[in-house]
Formats: sequence, structure tokens, C-alpha cells
Amino acid sequence: MTTTGTAAPRLGLRANLAQFTLLVAVNALVGGMIGQERTVLPLLADRVFAVGAFTASLMFIVAFGVTKALTNLAAGTLSDRYGRKPVLVAGWLIGLPVPLLLIWAPNWGWVIAANVLLGIHQGLTWSTTIVMKIDLVGPHRRGLAMGFNEAAGYLAVAVTGMATGWLAEAYGLRPAPFLLGVAFAALGLGLSAVFVKETHHHARHEARTHTPRNGEHHDGLTGRQIFTLTSFRERALSAASQAGLVNNLNDGLAWGLYPILFATSGLGVARIGLLVAIYPAVWGAGQMLTGWLSDRWGRKWLIAAGMLLQALGIGMVAVGTGFEVWAIAAVAMGAGTAMVYPTLLAVIGDVAHPAWRARAVGVYRLWRDAGYAVGALVAGITADLFGLRAAIWLVAAITAASGLIVAARMYETHDAGMSTPELVPLEKGRTSIPG
Repeated sequence: MTTTGTAAPRLGLRANLAQFTLLVAVNALVGGMIGQERTVLPLLADRVFAVGAFTASLMFIVAFGVTKALTNLAAGTLSDRYGRKPVLVAGWLIGLPVPLLLIWAPNWGWVIAANVLLGIHQGLTWSTTIVMKIDLVGPHRRGLAMGFNEAAGYLAVAVTGMATGWLAEAYGLRPAPFLLGVAFAALGLGLSAVFVKETHHHARHEARTHTPRNGEHHDGLTGRQIFTLTSFRERALSAASQAGLVNNLNDGLAWGLYPILFATSGLGVARIGLLVAIYPAVWGAGQMLTGWLSDRWGRKWLIAAGMLLQALGIGMVAVGTGFEVWAIAAVAMGAGTAMVYPTLLAVIGDVAHPAWRARAVGVYRLWRDAGYAVGALVAGITADLFGLRAAIWLVAAITAASGLIVAARMYETHDAGMSTPELVPLEKGRTSIPG
């Protein structure tokens, strides 16, 4: 916190480039912790643990999604109360046992338990790196900052997914692929504990100097009020929340069922790993462009178009056969997700006041990562009843509907083309900003 005789924190990417770059690297390690699972775990369920039903085999994604969603909600409150860095370090401590549990798991229950810990780890670490980057860059480069953050995380998912496919092809499904996770966890903990600096004082400084928009409510909101605004009442925030949920609903489908579809069509583990990697690679790399574009062109139509492009890619997976068609579909899904993912976070940063932004990010990420659990259950049950391709078609339709909801409900939130925001005060007359 800034005190008398201490220079005020400087906001902006250039002024905080060293810490921003370090946080990008830390989030790449966070992404690698998910990437160690993307190719291998669905195959472990099928080939090692003989989990027959699709719904049962996807319970590791349900466990991950539920715990990550709930932890996202808590992470915002904890980082406002105790600071960002302690939450980040705690997340890495919780993530340390995950790859070891996956290596030693004697049954599928151990894998599910490991994914409970992974969900908590991801909720604390990824949420906190997002909030810290938003703290550092200030209001004018949020889209770019989120593009770099999400690009680092999902490029790491892609590279690790491809690497684990190669390792599994050469050395077996265990333990070699998960040794990468051991290295990621140790390095992430060390960097976060020793080199990352607290950024909460940047948010407090921005709150003091923040120029309110017409009708914006600043202060005095309870956790319940922030939850209600972000989830339902505020048009842009609620539209972003449902789009985030559906985005990760279809990512849960890709994570849990695509490797099985590819394997049953005769592809080897290395080629499955490559297909699994293409989607997050395009998603990750594209966000460095789309985050910047959202700062120039605005948020709304980038999100709506991205959801529709994702739906097209998912439909191509359902109708197609063979590596080449699925590779094109993965590119379409990745490009659509790149248009959506950093832009939704930028919308939350645009609309939420700095005094409660971290909690709004937590609520948004609660809904977004609940999509993993919803997607795993919807896809698993549909696949068990009607087959793999029917499950994929259903998720394609849900994704297209989400894009239409964004087009109808969200208003433009970025300064370049912004309408008047619709944060209706819940308690009139309370406009002071806490220090």
C-alpha cells in the first residue's frame, strides 16, 4: 500500500515489464500442469483402469471443474483480503503432489483425487496471475495483458500435451509423461515464492484515481451483491459469465472425449497428442493478437463471432473422419477460443470497479470453470446414451446458442465504442472508494 513519503505505484505494461514477464512465465507453468493430462488421462481411463462408461471416465474432469470453479470464487476474496502473492504460493504448494499421485495411482479414485487438488491449484494460481496482471497494466491494456496471460497458459497446455504424447508413445503412459509435471510444480513454486512481488497496492492506487462512469457503483458491495451482478443482473458481466461457462463446456468435451474418438478411429498416441495440441496451440498463440484487437475494435462482436467459430469447429469434428479434417477443425476451435478467452476477461476488467474487480473475476471464473463439470456430464451422458458423435453435435449447438446470447445481451464495454454501462447501484449514496 502506498504511504506518505513513498512513490505511488506506476500502472502500465512498460512500467512493470519485468514483473509482468515473470507472471507470464509462471502462468505458462500453470498451463503445463493441465497439459500433462490432456493426452494421457483419457487413455489411462480406457487402457489401464478399464473405466467402461464415458460418464464414469470423465469424472476426473467433473472433479477438476467443480473444485476449480469454487476455488476461483474464493481466490478473488482471498487475494483482496491477504494479498495476491500468498494466494499464488499456496496454489503451488497444493499442486506439488498432483503429478506424483497420477504416477502412483493404483485405481481411478486416486486420479479423481489428484484432479481435486489440481482444480484447487489451478483456481488459486491462474486466477491470481490474471488479477496481478490486471493490477499492473491499468485500464488501457487489459485486453493485451489477458492475451499474453492466456497465450502463455494455453501454449504450455499445447506443448505439454504434444510432449506427453511423444513420451507415452516411447516410454508408456506412466510415469514418463508426468515427470514434466513434477518439474513444472517445483519451478513454479520457486519462482512464485522468491521472485514474484505483491501487486495489490497497484489495484488500490487505481481505485483512488479511478474516474467513475455514469451510473457505476463503487463501494460497499457485499460478496452476494457482486455475485448477483456478475452472474445475472449486469448485462455485460452476465453475458460474459454464460459464454465463459459454455466455452469451457466445449473444452471439457475436447479434453475428455476427443482422444477416445481419435483412438477408436485408429490413430496412434503420438498423432492423438498432435491433434490434442493443435487446438490449445492456436488458442494460445492467437490470444496475443485477439487481446490486442479487442483493445482496438471492442469486445462484443469478437466474442460473439468466436463462439460461432468454435461451434463450426466442433461440428467439423462430429461430421469428419481422419487426421486432416480433425486438424482443420482443431484450428477453427482454437481460433474461435482465442477470440473469446482473453476478451471475456477484459470485459470483466472493463466493467468491475477496481475495489471489487478481483471478486468479480472470481465469480466469472466460477461460472467459466463450472463449464468443465457441466461439459463432462452433458457429453458423458449423451455419449453413453446416443454415441460419441451425438455428444459432439449437442455441444456444437450449445456453443452456437451462447454466441447468439452474447450478440443479443452484451453491450460494448471498451472505451473505443462503449455504451453507458449498466451497473445499477444496489445501495444508493455510497460512492467512496476504500483505500
